[in-house]
Amino acid sequence: MNSASSRSRTLKAVGALSLAAATALLMTGCGQTSDSASSAATSEAAKVVPQKQTTSPSATAQLTEDQQERKTVLDATKVTFDDAATTATGEVAGSKLVDLDLEGVDDDDNQSPSPTATGSPTGSPSPTGSPSPTGSPSPTGTGSPSASPGADGPVWVAEVAEKDGTIHTVRINAVDGKVIEARVDADQDADDKKQTADWLAQATQTPQQAAKVATEKKKGTVTSVSLEDNEGDGVIWQVDVVGSDWKKTTFDVDAKNDTIVREETDED
Repeated sequence: MNSASSRSRTLKAVGALSLAAATALLMTGCGQTSDSASSAATSEAAKVVPQKQTTSPSATAQLTEDQQERKTVLDATKVTFDDAATTATGEVAGSKLVDLDLEGVDDDDNQSPSPTATGSPTGSPSPTGSPSPTGSPSPTGTGSPSASPGADGPVWVAEVAEKDGTIHTVRINAVDGKVIEARVDADQDADDKKQTADWLAQATQTPQQAAKVATEKKKGTVTSVSLEDNEGDGVIWQVDVVGSDWKKTTFDVDAKNDTIVREETDED
């Protein structure tokens, strides 16, 4: 009896150990299956959910030197082209506007050569006594003062002509609209005056009409209007317009029918 009981107890102990081992193995297998399933699910989710962007957006493009100069002058300018033109012609009885420029905006010393390689999109000098926007010589040989805005702010420089072609320069404060100076250009000769008078006679459209045509094509601020020869084919109003991007577009507008015959944008 004692021997049988001993064997019985041994068998029970072995059975218990076997059961425990089997249970542990089963639990280990379940854990591995669960972990594998979890890892697989995570991997699949990663394929669906986009990764968070860590790169920052690119910085806003900086203005060029020319664009910054235009912005500085125009931000300070309160008197429009139309108002300056009216003030200038009012200074000289019976006169007509032949040139009007906002000082400090694309002055001649800051401009690069024209792609036409003629010095001016029209290839001809200005009759107004100031350098044309591209820097070609004027028949009057005078030339308007040109500088960045001073302590008193920006300035409109106008040139108006009497019926006989005599040019007067009128400087106007572009902040309050007051006339700073009005004088006759002394260096004109008879040929200069005759040419100016002839060009004005051909220009049946006003500079204000030309400016309207240009700004209808490109929204912006008129900074210059000048009467020019159209390579021997009549005359044009050359109009500069600065847009909201601070780039300047030059329009050559036929002074007889208000059609745009040339257009060029300065990317600087």
